[in-house]
Parts: sequence; C-alpha cells; structure tokens
Amino acid sequence: MIIQEFVKEVLLEDIGRGDLFGRVAPRREATAHIVAKSEGIVAGQPYLDALAKFCNLRLYWFKRDGESFVAGDALLKIEGLAADLLAAERTLLNMLLHASSIATQVRPYVEALEGTGVLLLDTRKTRPMLRNFEKYAVRIGGAVNHRMGLDDALMLKDTHLSLIDDLESFIDEARRQIPFTTKIEIECESVEEAIRAMDVGADIVMCDNMAPEAIEEVVHYRDTHYPGVLLEASGNVTLENIRRIAATGVDAISSGAIIHQSRWIDLSMKIVT
Repeated sequence: MIIQEFVKEVLLEDIGRGDLFGRVAPRREATAHIVAKSEGIVAGQPYLDALAKFCNLRLYWFKRDGESFVAGDALLKIEGLAADLLAAERTLLNMLLHASSIATQVRPYVEALEGTGVLLLDTRKTRPMLRNFEKYAVRIGGAVNHRMGLDDALMLKDTHLSLIDDLESFIDEARRQIPFTTKIEIECESVEEAIRAMDVGADIVMCDNMAPEAIEEVVHYRDTHYPGVLLEASGNVTLENIRRIAATGVDAISSGAIIHQSRWIDLSMKIVT
C-alpha cells in the first residue's frame, strides 16, 4: 500500500488537474522503450509496476532490479493508450532515474567490500518524504539499511550526549522505556569514548571520523571484553579508503554519500510505434 500511495502522489505532482495533451490526443495504442544512454544498475521496478497499474499501462522488463546495463540497452517496453503513456512518461523516468542512480552509486562500494564480511550501511541523510524509496534503492545496489527512523533504534549522537549528565543511568532507564528488542547505539569520536560506551552497555558503537589505527584499538578492546557488541565505522568514507576501514575489523561501515552524492544516470523514453 505504501508504494501505491507514493506513486499516486508523485503522478499527481506532474499531472495536476490533468494532462492537457490528453484533451486532444488521438485515441490509439502506443509502444515505447526506455533506453539507457549511460551505464548503471536498474532499480525502481516495483514502483514502476505500481504506476503502470494505476495508469493502465503494460510493462515488459528487459532488465530487472539489480541487473547492470550499458548505453544503448533497452530496459523495458511500455504499452498502452498513447495519452496514458505520455501522461506517465516523466513520472516513470524520474522514479527509474532516481532509484537506478542510487543503486549505481552504491554498487562500487559494495564491490570494494567483497570478501571482507563487512556490511555497507546507508544513513538517514535522505530527501524529505523519499526515505523509503531511497533506502529501497540502496538495497537494490547491494547495501543494507541502517535504521529507517528514530523509532526503530535508540542512537545517541554527540548532540544527545551533550545533554546527558550520567550516561550509565541514562542507559539503564532507556532499557526500561524502549522495547526489549530495540538496540542502543552510541556515536563515539575517540577510543576512550568507545570504551566508555561499551562499558555502559551499548549494543552498537559507532566509530565516527576516527583514524583506522584508533578503530583498530576499539576493535581489540571489543574483541577482548565485549565480543557481542557490534562496531560501525562512519565518516569520510570513500572508494579509496573503504577497504582500509574494513580491514580494522568493524562489522559495518555507514555512508550518507551512497545516497546524497549519487549522480543521475541518463535514460530516455522513445516511442517505437
């Protein structure tokens, strides 16, 4: 239901009170292809399928979610009344472009971590009202979602910690107030802070903007004293340094750039009949 409601809102944004071309368009069937003009990874299939049903269009996928493409590839064929097809054109393209661009950005980072056992995570740095959509695209690219919102994990960042006088007492009270299955994560900027976070009972410790050598110290302390604690590295993650960060022994690496630094690939729709 979330996807259906989302595509209706996106379509309404473009159509408004109605596509003016539809007032004079010939009532005839048309077929179109969406063709790649650059390389990338396909993402957006369930969203386009939902939009197609809403607009009485028929989609035939040549490339499916998660599959790669190169310039010149036809990704899918669209059939339906010409007026319906053209009314949905920009919405179809925008969703496919947006999702595929994020998946395309994510994939090289995932490939850089192959063989390490370290997970690549996204963040909450998403565009307003597009979190579910953008995090779906991250999964298609091969990464794993971090928390979806404030309600599925208690994460204490520097702004939270500046307001907490007694961290140990706060964690004890939090355990009584939050659901039993909810994890507590604490953001740390130094080895000392990370050790403190583990000592007071954090389930996950984030090593934020810490040098690899410092992260290795945190990993050693975790392995020695708290083997059940998960470690996440974050901050200034690039394709050039992600493998080095993974080598420290953390469980996961998070990056907002895999979403907000994605560049739109180039796709176009061509009428073929």
